[in-house]
Amino acid sequence: MWLGALVLAVAAAALAPSGEEEDLSMPGTESQKAFDLLDERFPESNAQGAEARLVFRAPDGQRVTARENRAVVEHTLGSLHGGGQVASTTDPYETGAVSEDGTIAYSTVAYTADAVDLTEATKSALEDTATQARDAGLTVEIGGSALDTEEEPGGTTELIGVLVAAVVLVLALGSLVAAGLSLLTAFSGVGIAFGLVSALAVPLGLSSTVAILALMLGLAVGIDYALFITSRFRDERAQGSEPEEAAGRAVGTAGSAVVFAGATVSIALVGLGVVGIPELTRMGMGGAGAVALAVLVALTLVPALFGFFGRRVLPRAVRKRGERTHRVPTAAGRPGLGTRWARFVLRWPVAVLLIAGLGLGAVALPALRLELGLPGDESKSVKTTERRAYDLLSEGFGPGFNGPLTVVVDTSESADTRATTDQAVKTVRGVDGVASVGDPAFNRAKDTAVFTVVPKTAPNSGETKDLVHAIRGAVSGAEADTGAGILVTGTTAMNIDISEAMSDALIPYLIVVIGLAMLLLMVVFRSILVPVKAALGFLLSVGAAFGVLVAVFQWGWAADLLGIEQTGPVMSLMPIIIIGIVFGLAMDYEVFLVSRMREAYVHGASPGEAIVSGFRHSGRVVAAAAIIMISVFAGFAGMNSPTIQTMGVGLAAAVLFDAFVVRMAIVPAVLALLGHRAWWLPRILNRMLPNVDIEGEALGRHAPVSATVPDAAVPPFAVRRH
Repeated sequence: MWLGALVLAVAAAALAPSGEEEDLSMPGTESQKAFDLLDERFPESNAQGAEARLVFRAPDGQRVTARENRAVVEHTLGSLHGGGQVASTTDPYETGAVSEDGTIAYSTVAYTADAVDLTEATKSALEDTATQARDAGLTVEIGGSALDTEEEPGGTTELIGVLVAAVVLVLALGSLVAAGLSLLTAFSGVGIAFGLVSALAVPLGLSSTVAILALMLGLAVGIDYALFITSRFRDERAQGSEPEEAAGRAVGTAGSAVVFAGATVSIALVGLGVVGIPELTRMGMGGAGAVALAVLVALTLVPALFGFFGRRVLPRAVRKRGERTHRVPTAAGRPGLGTRWARFVLRWPVAVLLIAGLGLGAVALPALRLELGLPGDESKSVKTTERRAYDLLSEGFGPGFNGPLTVVVDTSESADTRATTDQAVKTVRGVDGVASVGDPAFNRAKDTAVFTVVPKTAPNSGETKDLVHAIRGAVSGAEADTGAGILVTGTTAMNIDISEAMSDALIPYLIVVIGLAMLLLMVVFRSILVPVKAALGFLLSVGAAFGVLVAVFQWGWAADLLGIEQTGPVMSLMPIIIIGIVFGLAMDYEVFLVSRMREAYVHGASPGEAIVSGFRHSGRVVAAAAIIMISVFAGFAGMNSPTIQTMGVGLAAAVLFDAFVVRMAIVPAVLALLGHRAWWLPRILNRMLPNVDIEGEALGRHAPVSATVPDAAVPPFAVRRH
């Protein structure tokens, strides 16, 4: 069935038309209202349509105004004018689009279609004309939205991440077959998810970022979920269970935890839709779909492959001992690394807690300087023509030229359209930080005017953000006097509005996620303090991850190692995306590690013995799972897309801190200090909360004779605590 689903998904993706990137939109913001108004009042020109800027630079020592260079520019633009989907081209010599020193000029090419609807022939014609001008001796680069190169999924760094994951699986499981099983099932789920996203790209407007997020999450959780179930299956087989019984127990215990972990990730991702950004909603839904597929694959395909591979899933040493093998008690041999670490934490809980907590706090300090924004051409690689065009325009016309603002004056309720518009232009010109204001243009009905404002500062700078607010504040007086509606929009203003909306939504979303985490963990662990500890640890790991993002992408630390050529604000979508994903992954590790501790505690172990038991059974698997996730996420940090780079670095750092510092150090230290109090739950809550048997405790009451654990393997505290 899964093979058939994979074939159908791949076929659907191959036959479906390729999707294109769409501009981010934020319904309800002033900039989006202005865009909508322009579409309504200026139907002949698409307010959010495709636009290209051909930027010309003369050879050293020459000017673009020289006769021979001017002839090349005019011939280039003439070959474009009247071409397919071309609405108009501007002559830089007539519009004054020439730099003061005469070395750089640009022409704006407007298209009749949005960027997503431009044909390959139209894009090729644009590139061919630029090539012809280059052959004539000019430097020509293309900016704007017409080309918008995309980063294709797949590449060297992602392959390295998968190879690291494969090596970790082999070392953790001690079997090539078991490692290959985890990879095979993960690739199956990812293939189906990626195929579905590609097939639905056009009808649902899914971008390449949605596909890459589905690929990233599907690989990481798919490998981990298969690893957890496979590890439990091997434990059950080592205790003497028959293959079918061991598979059922593995799915009933580790599989239950997989369902819980996958559900938490999916809920957090679907919850991204409350922010109100359509692209973020699509990313959340795509990622949640990939995680749900990974859960289904782990619950069904993994045990099916247990039957297919048979005893080859077991380590070589176990296979040599025969079909019926028994687990050797841990006390009989040298304790494992997890056991030794747990005992170390039990001896020094205060020191471990202080070092881990203060260390994460120090790493999180840069997060106090977090600045949010949306990447533009300035963040692209210098290998792209869009970035080179951006640099030429900044050099010739100033940094603010790449981020013009558009002011829309709605005079439908005003008696004097011209006077109202002139007053708005005069007001905007008087705002500090404005480099220039263009002449207004009116629609056919003469009830709407639009003019362009060029800031003195770069699009992503804090000064430009302040300028947008200053202009909106200045024109509010004109609105009150005339009754007109004056709106500030443009790509720069839209990015500012989205970033501010994301900042405003961050704390409420975090509160919802933390509240959900505490409620779910309270149900799972029947405890008050364990969920509080888990939530505070989650905040520490997320804060530290944000600190890494600020240090790398804003301050430029280790930027050369990652190929980051331009520092700037962190992409505004990243904090909420990282919170949503890491929330689920943190609960994943919490459940697999602490559920084994609770299982031992309710069977009579002391709090300290329960901690050691949890690390003995799950420490190695959780560590391996975390390394796999870090490898997969870090593999995407080598892509040229700023969005994917930021996501890869942020998620890799968050998993590193959460798994190895919070879950492996802070959690056992806090539990050791709390003792019996860690597992306390008020009687009223104990009666109200549902009993979710996440660790499959009830399976022990229905064990068949063949699955009975040998006496040697039963711990001395195997008496149920009442």
